[in-house]
Amino acid sequence: MTETTQLKQLKAEGITAEAFKPYGQLITPSEDGKHYDQTDAQLNLENGTPRFYIMRLTKRGRKFNRITRHSQCTQCLGSLEGKDWFIGVAPPSDSPEPNLEQLKAFHIPGNCFIKLEVGTWHAGPYFDHDVVDFYNLELSDTNVVDHFTHNFEQKNNLEFEIVQS
Repeated sequence: MTETTQLKQLKAEGITAEAFKPYGQLITPSEDGKHYDQTDAQLNLENGTPRFYIMRLTKRGRKFNRITRHSQCTQCLGSLEGKDWFIGVAPPSDSPEPNLEQLKAFHIPGNCFIKLEVGTWHAGPYFDHDVVDFYNLELSDTNVVDHFTHNFEQKNNLEFEIVQS
């Protein structure tokens, strides 16, 4: 007997540094000449060759049934052209499954970027625009050797939709 996939809504909260702290860092503009401190992205890219690139995503919507984590590096994401976007996250772990009780969604404006901690589960970027270009900082082989995905539909009969609160 096949179970029907249940659609659950995740209310996106506006991102703040404090709310995002269990998952990573919110990085916002600072004045030129500011000395390096804890408000700068605390990067871990020591396990390979860093890769900084622009990825073009089209018509992503806000539904997801998979979530991924990287255990060898931090990852930074931000949109270009000031476009807002959404991401689903669960706290870092080495577990083969994310903690469903701690799954959250954030609405991210186009004037900042996020740094995901090593091991943070993430689904996205998602957005309502037709096309969004994102800059992405990770390792050159992250999506080949450091890409652990949990399929909610297969394992939990779940799909999520990010909604605005």
